[in-house]
Amino acid sequence: MGYPHGLFSWADVAVPDMDQGAEFYSGLFGWDAVPSAPGDSMPYTMFMLDGQAVAGMGPLMPDAVEAGRPPVWSSYVTVDDIDATAARAKELGAVLLMEPMQIPEAGSMFVAVDPVGAAISFWQADQHIGAGVFNVPGAMSWNELACRDVGAAKDFYEALLGWGVDVQQYGDFTYTVVKVGDRTNGGIYDMTGMLPDAVPAHWLVWFTVDGTEAAVERCTDLGGSVQREPWDSAFGRMAIVADPQGPALGLITMTK
Repeated sequence: MGYPHGLFSWADVAVPDMDQGAEFYSGLFGWDAVPSAPGDSMPYTMFMLDGQAVAGMGPLMPDAVEAGRPPVWSSYVTVDDIDATAARAKELGAVLLMEPMQIPEAGSMFVAVDPVGAAISFWQADQHIGAGVFNVPGAMSWNELACRDVGAAKDFYEALLGWGVDVQQYGDFTYTVVKVGDRTNGGIYDMTGMLPDAVPAHWLVWFTVDGTEAAVERCTDLGGSVQREPWDSAFGRMAIVADPQGPALGLITMTK
């Protein structure tokens, strides 16, 4: 049985050096890195936590590096019909970076840039439904869109995926929680004035950790960097870090 339409179900990272990536993330989260078979035309590493798949890693090819594409973490949303979702995304103003394609036995995917400029991936499952566990230390817990037009983002995803929204206020900070049915699924906020103008709209993947400061220290010991020092939020103790090759990710010790 797979996940419901519209739910964030997977995340993976694309980096030039997969050996370095495996060493870093294994050290940071205690993941076991399981690479695909040698000589596979589509090399891919599954990250496992206590026998459950939690995330993946693929190569950022040299031509992509030369074209200026940065190493990034990608968020995947499960959909029931990959072709229909891709067609509808284009109707709603998205630009497809990758047309729907089948990953043998695993599932089908496409990648789009939404109308506010953030890249996002979509997944129709076959044998690979996504992560086997969430919201425990070492697993994905949240997916968050930082953009400069929250209204346009909400309109797009509501029309495309049927997401519900719950607008919450924390002092002067407005945060939009998106939902699949009654399940919280991610968030959207306006980054205007919070991040430099040069930072494009983006989805950030958050992972649960058992102790934010300790995880940040492990990150830097392993060659990573800190993009935002730990802070307290309504959801837990949070920090934003980057791996040695550049991709940013969020860390959170959750209080709820």
